Amino acid sequence: MKTILNDSKDPRFNLALEEYVLKYLKSDEDFVLLWQNANSVIIGRNQNTIEEINTSYVKAHDVNVVRRITGGGAVYHDLGNLNFSFVTTSLKDNLNNYRKFTDPVIKALKSLGVEAAFSGRNDIVVDEKKISGNAQSFYKNKMLHHGTILFDADLSIIADVLNVKPDKIASKGIKSNRARVTNIKPYLTEAISMTEFKTRLLKYLLGSDNIMDSVYELTDKDLEKIHELMEMRYNTWMWNYGESPDFSIEKSNRYAGGKIEFKFNVHEGVIAQAKVYGDFLGSKDIQTFEQKLVGTPYEEDAVRNTLKDEPLDEYFFNITLDNIIDCIFG
Repeated sequence: MKTILNDSKDPRFNLALEEYVLKYLKSDEDFVLLWQNANSVIIGRNQNTIEEINTSYVKAHDVNVVRRITGGGAVYHDLGNLNFSFVTTSLKDNLNNYRKFTDPVIKALKSLGVEAAFSGRNDIVVDEKKISGNAQSFYKNKMLHHGTILFDADLSIIADVLNVKPDKIASKGIKSNRARVTNIKPYLTEAISMTEFKTRLLKYLLGSDNIMDSVYELTDKDLEKIHELMEMRYNTWMWNYGESPDFSIEKSNRYAGGKIEFKFNVHEGVIAQAKVYGDFLGSKDIQTFEQKLVGTPYEEDAVRNTLKDEPLDEYFFNITLDNIIDCIFG
């Protein structure tokens, strides 16, 4: 088994690296990768991004939002979380066999005194609390299995970043299953840093104390393709938001000029239909305003740009552009 030593904390690069190893790296070897992301929400392949995140919190705290190529639910990553990835031949007994790939991780944790166990369909738990979620993807004769390990993550942020306000959202996306979670650090028999934990886990998974013997060095050509994937997919609004299943959403709030309510149908991340209701006052036909929004990506900067030159006071007396943006995305 080979590994790639990756110090990047950019989720866009890290997910592009995974995909590259799965789809493009010409090697007969199996790979195991360990990596970390700076503050990020990683969205499952079949999820509605807007439904999964607290948009205002994400924006205020500069949290990355990136979609992965595997299914499952949205997860929060910070530098207290360690991710592991296996890329291997897609043999029959590997397909949807989560135990096969979580077992070595569980054994490694037990060697450090953490009584971890497999639970449900794809989780690892400690003391009946989730410390790892796992997902898989397949490509031709290869497969990717990856998972998280909560080592010393800031668990207080998870509720803030993943809990959406109680807006009315009807979506065909796969919903996340929120479970009780915990870190493994308090369960370790000796105090070790994330760096030491990462090293010990990698040695265990490689079955060798000499990590460097198993290292694959990325070439300039490898890195060029990884960055290409990163820019074409993981760094684009269309992939991270626009790939969301169709959904409808209702937002409302009251401001100095009255109550305003928005109802949207969103297709491939773009507003397909818009209706505005409320007890606000205005001299201009609201249907003209609604049509201005059609075709705009359901994204704050895009909506703001669409409306910035509109005579909003003629539609909504005493309701500002900031009020409208707050109502739709706040």
